Amino acid sequence: MQLKRLKDGDREQARVLFTLMAKVFEEGSAELSDGYIDRLLGREEFWAIAAFADNEIVGGLTAHTLPMTRTQSFEIFIYDIAVRSDHQRKGIGRRLMEELRAQADAIGIQDMFVPADAEDLHALDFYRALGGEAAPVTIFTFSGASEQSLSDA
Repeated sequence: MQLKRLKDGDREQARVLFTLMAKVFEEGSAELSDGYIDRLLGREEFWAIAAFADNEIVGGLTAHTLPMTRTQSFEIFIYDIAVRSDHQRKGIGRRLMEELRAQADAIGIQDMFVPADAEDLHALDFYRALGGEAAPVTIFTFSGASEQSLSDA
């Protein structure tokens, strides 16, 4: 298995990875324009690491580097990690996380975090097995305009 951080020039590999992730999570997805993918891959703050088996993408992760304000430092927010069902339970997810950690360490980023749905027992077990510590938190999402504006809250 090979791991590769996707960058400028890896548009088609990124498109395959993003489509794979949507399929693994059984989520709908829209066709991403070439320009959109190129802008993502051109951002140093964006991480897309793909796992290849026999030159075929079988998994990957996406993450974002966030600047902190309490110290002059950065943390990595892991957004998605997915492995194709026929390649799960082979250590690919673990290798992806280890690769992200190694690359982050190399540029001085020590802290990473990832949200996991409380009912996703597989994800919870996976992150615990990697040494992650659960932190009780509630995440609020806001989508589009609501009847109550944020200024009225």
